[in-house]
Amino acid sequence: MLTREDDVDAHALHARGWSISAIARHLGHDRKTIRAYLFGGRVAGERARSTADPFDQFAGYVAERLREDPHLWATTLFDELVELGFDASYQTLTRQIRVRGLRPVCEACRSVKDRPTAVIEHPPAEETQWDWLELPDPPAGWGWGAGAHLLIGALAHSGKWRARLCETEQQPQLIDGLDRITRALGGLTGGWRFDRMATVCHPDSGRVTASFAAVAKHYGVSVAICPPRAGNRKGVVEKAAHSAAQRWWRTLADDVSVEAAQASLDRLCERLDQRTRVIDGRRDSVGGHAERERLRAVPPSPFPATIVAARKVAGNARVSWRGNLYSVPPELARSSVVVRWQLGHATIDIATPPGAVVARHRVAPDGAGVIVADHGHVTALNTAALSAVAPPSRPHRRKERIPPGPAARAEAARLRGDTTTTPDATVVDLARYAQAANERNTLT
Repeated sequence: MLTREDDVDAHALHARGWSISAIARHLGHDRKTIRAYLFGGRVAGERARSTADPFDQFAGYVAERLREDPHLWATTLFDELVELGFDASYQTLTRQIRVRGLRPVCEACRSVKDRPTAVIEHPPAEETQWDWLELPDPPAGWGWGAGAHLLIGALAHSGKWRARLCETEQQPQLIDGLDRITRALGGLTGGWRFDRMATVCHPDSGRVTASFAAVAKHYGVSVAICPPRAGNRKGVVEKAAHSAAQRWWRTLADDVSVEAAQASLDRLCERLDQRTRVIDGRRDSVGGHAERERLRAVPPSPFPATIVAARKVAGNARVSWRGNLYSVPPELARSSVVVRWQLGHATIDIATPPGAVVARHRVAPDGAGVIVADHGHVTALNTAALSAVAPPSRPHRRKERIPPGPAARAEAARLRGDTTTTPDATVVDLARYAQAANERNTLT
């Protein structure tokens, strides 16, 4: 490697007409080295790599992903590269993106001025923050229409968070999500903080509704409502929503099921629990800080809200519900039904739209992929399927003689243009018999 001084001397001597060999002897370097600095693009002070850059094989993928999405988080891209065999560090990835200039500038999006923020203290086990995240364009296989809904709950002190996919934002789905996320977080804090969602409070006044007051009493928590246009008071859960949108939903595949998507989100939350944070002078992981919060135990059973969901019966008389299939009578195939489930109960009811219950089954674990079928439904379905196809009276033999029947003979007569013969009657022409008799007598 040439120093900058030697590089300057080499270029000066070459400009005077010195040969490469003479310059090499004068500076005490190999001719190949001098030629590389003069014509090969080598830069003084930078040592050339003796091996290929291991990032070269990933540079194309990184450039293409950032071209598709200029706002893609580097942490999200790092997660994708790890699955593709990238074994370097996150800092290596960000340095390569910066040095190689792989992230294009998005002219359509310009950063806006940040609003003033203030740090709000959150003592341990004091508050859980809740928020809905609307997710556009869910996979078509979910059958959820134009949008999905993600309920997120975060411990305000440690930052640990969990989330639950919901089909709607109705109060029963909210209560189900509150119960499941609270158990996943490890327990109850002293209070729950919400923005002005209509299923919790009256949006105009901010007063808690009577129906949700019963829920809060069941779990023994106080309810805090954010003031209007003051969403930064629950900044912990909003940061969690940002992470869920950018690191999970943005790269979710089109062919994934609801249960598989929920499982992948749970894995992301567990991985984010390993982040290191300094809280009250103590450095530890988010999960470690959360374990030191003295959370109260959750009631043994959830609040008894009833979830009602419309479903379409498949052709095999099965109803899909939370990753499992439940049987109904075969006469309801391809019709609309309503699934009712009270939180905490071991059974679900399947009813017709007017309200008549047609099936009751034990609830299988979400995403188990099992078929819960009533024996009577199976027997009735088999009977209906077999009766739809009338079996022959006996099997056909290979050498059996089956001459054309009356209907076939009638069609043959129609093709020959013979209108005197019908499959139901035979017309006898006596004149033809007389002619045949005369011809016979003449011959003899």
